[in-house]
Amino acid sequence: MQCNIDQRGRRVRMIGGIICTLAGVICLGLAAAGVAVVPLVCTGIGLLVAGAFQIFEARKGWCAIRAMGFKTPI
Repeated sequence: MQCNIDQRGRRVRMIGGIICTLAGVICLGLAAAGVAVVPLVCTGIGLLVAGAFQIFEARKGWCAIRAMGFKTPI
């Protein structure tokens, strides 16, 4: 994987990844407490996966969307 984003893009992806990961943990915590279990588990897992992928992109300096040929503003 070749680096295809600059420092600004890496920072944005890292912040987004941390926010998604924290939101996923909160959703799973609420599901464990018994609040709307099925929707929160699905949402929490999705947020954790998305957050982990964004953190991976930030650490590697690589954007999957840009690698497919799309131009992104950040």
